[in-house]
Amino acid sequence: MGKRDNFTADRVASFRCEAGRQQSIYWDGKTPGLGLRVTAKGAKSYIFETRLHGKTLRMTVGDVRTWAIGKAQAEATRLKALTDQGIDPRQILKEQAAAIEAKRAEQRRQDVTVGEAWAIYLDARKVKWSPRHLWNLETLAKEGGQPRSRGRKPTDPMTTRSGPLYPLLALRLPELDADAVGKWLDKEIKRGPGQADQAYRALKAFIGWCAEHKEYGPATHANACTTKEVREKAPTIGAKKNDSLQREQLRSWFEAVKRINNPVISAYLQGLLLTGARREELASLTWDGLDFQWRSLTIHDKVEGERTIPLTPYLASLLATLPRRKDKSGKPLPWVFSSPTAANGRIQEPRIQHVKALAAAGLPHVSLHGLRRSFGSLTEWVECPVGIVAQIMGHKPSALAEKHYRERPLDLLRMWHDKIEAWMLEQAGIEFQPEQAKPGLRVVA
Repeated sequence: MGKRDNFTADRVASFRCEAGRQQSIYWDGKTPGLGLRVTAKGAKSYIFETRLHGKTLRMTVGDVRTWAIGKAQAEATRLKALTDQGIDPRQILKEQAAAIEAKRAEQRRQDVTVGEAWAIYLDARKVKWSPRHLWNLETLAKEGGQPRSRGRKPTDPMTTRSGPLYPLLALRLPELDADAVGKWLDKEIKRGPGQADQAYRALKAFIGWCAEHKEYGPATHANACTTKEVREKAPTIGAKKNDSLQREQLRSWFEAVKRINNPVISAYLQGLLLTGARREELASLTWDGLDFQWRSLTIHDKVEGERTIPLTPYLASLLATLPRRKDKSGKPLPWVFSSPTAANGRIQEPRIQHVKALAAAGLPHVSLHGLRRSFGSLTEWVECPVGIVAQIMGHKPSALAEKHYRERPLDLLRMWHDKIEAWMLEQAGIEFQPEQAKPGLRVVA
């Protein structure tokens, strides 16, 4: 340290930075460790400097405009007392700042609404979902009250009604407990058990995500949807009965679907049955996701984000003949199941053609999701292992061994998948040789 002067108001005001230097430091003759730093630009602030554990410790006390001399001297004395005890004042400041930030974070957690957390949840998870699944979740939480025109009957309300999750969005996240969920379910089940079931399952997944989130976890009631009382209130909507094809119906179904004039829809419907894929997973299939050489098909998985399954010979022959279309600007469309009339360039409503095909074949109604169910049940005829079927369909593993120790390679899946397809074609009376599955893509403007 340099020369010491007893700090007074006049002396502090007179101190200047030495010529040719960025800063000059003057030391108080009364208080050990207290100094005044003056910069070349004229800024003045009190500092404290001492030795601690063999090293120089320097801290800024404060600006001279806000710290009176007596106050600065008292602060320097306090800091000197701490360092004499081997305590680093900077560590105390860090701990105090951390405590303040933790208190602020806790307050933010307590103040965040379900709606705010829901928006962040959708944004964080949307890359894992199909556009259709994301749209469904957004619809469940819509405000409603918008003018309703399309499909409105004279007896229908003039405006759209809010989604079943919307009443929960205004709650603070800590208020979303089992009691709140139970009361919400009581009201929503009266509006419609089907939609209440869908909303309940979406809410359960959302709460699970919040419980594992580092910021929202402490404010989340992780058991809000899983207490016995809530589970007993939750609607139990099972799979539709008889919503699948039987073995003896395969011939009529294939004949009717193959007669559909639109080859894209015909191939799409057959693909649903032959792969067991979800409706939107297959509809969003891109040409980049097809590998005719190694016979693989990569689709957007609702659960895992992406799933690669075998491209069976007959399905490959169908997809190879589909047109590669371009949009109005001449840019190639990425979709395998493209549509020149759809706004996004791919098929949107193949259900209509499917219903017509079922009626023409004299078959009972089977939904598009029922074709996925059909795949799952028909595979039992070839005694395919359930784990193989689950991996092809994109089901989550249920058993411990399946979850942690079974990761079947594509060639093993392909062996069984080929058997499943060959059996279905045999039941449908379709004569097909694997050599026929040769790529022959064509571009259609």
